[in-house]
Amino acid sequence: MTSHDTTSRDDKPFAIDAVGLTKIYGSGNTEVVAMRDASMQVEQGEVVALLGPSGSGKSTFLTAVGLINPPTSGRITIKDQLVLDGETAQTNLRAFRRHHIGFIFQKSNLIPFLSAAENVQIAMQLNGQSLGFARRRAIELMDYLGVADRADGLPSMLSGGQQQRVAVARALANRPSVILADEPTAALDGHRGRQVMELFAKVAHEQGAGVIVVTHDHRALDVFDTIYEMEDGLMHKQQHNVQQGAH
Repeated sequence: MTSHDTTSRDDKPFAIDAVGLTKIYGSGNTEVVAMRDASMQVEQGEVVALLGPSGSGKSTFLTAVGLINPPTSGRITIKDQLVLDGETAQTNLRAFRRHHIGFIFQKSNLIPFLSAAENVQIAMQLNGQSLGFARRRAIELMDYLGVADRADGLPSMLSGGQQQRVAVARALANRPSVILADEPTAALDGHRGRQVMELFAKVAHEQGAGVIVVTHDHRALDVFDTIYEMEDGLMHKQQHNVQQGAH
C-alpha cells in the first residue's frame, strides 16, 4: 500500500488516511518540529495502538487527526472526505468533529454542572437526538462501563477513574466513524483499563470505526490489530500486526 492509496485492501475508503503530516511551532531560532512527515492509514474496523516516549509527537499527531490542532503540512482524509490540506480546512471542522469523531483525552473534561448521564447525553442532543433516546443510550453505555449507578452524580462526586469511563461513554455516544484516545486508561486499574480497550475493539469491529489509541499500557496490546511507534516526531509502523486474524 502506498501513501497515495485512498482505499483499503477491501476497496472501502480508509477510516483515516493521514499522509505526510508535519507540525512546526515557531520559526527561525525558535522553530520546533513536533512531527515530521507522519503517515498512517487506518482501515474501517481496525484498532491501532500508537506508542512512543513522552514528547515524541504522539499527541500532536492525534490532535491533528482529530481536527483540533491542524498540521503545518500534509493531508487528512476521513472515510472518503478530504478534511484538512495542511492548515486549510476543507469542511466545517467543528460540525465534522461533532458527527464523525469521538475523542477521549488524558483528562475527562466533563462539564462540571451536568450530571454524568447528562455529560453523555449532550453529545447526542447536539446532533439532534431526542432526550429520551439520548438518555437510554447514555445509561446503556455507562452500564457497560460500570458507572450507571453514578448516572445522576455530578463529576465532582466521581473518582478519577469513574470520570474517565463517563468520558469514554460520551465519546462513543454518536457511534463515530473515528475514535481517538490519548492515554484513556491512565486513571484506570488493570481490569477497567482492559475493559475500555476491549470496548474500543468491539466498537471498531461491529460499527466499522477506525480507532487510534495512544497508550503506554503494554498489558493490553494484544487487543490491537496494528502498532505504530513515534520517536522524535517520526512515525514507524511495526512490521507485523499484533494479533493477525484474532478478531
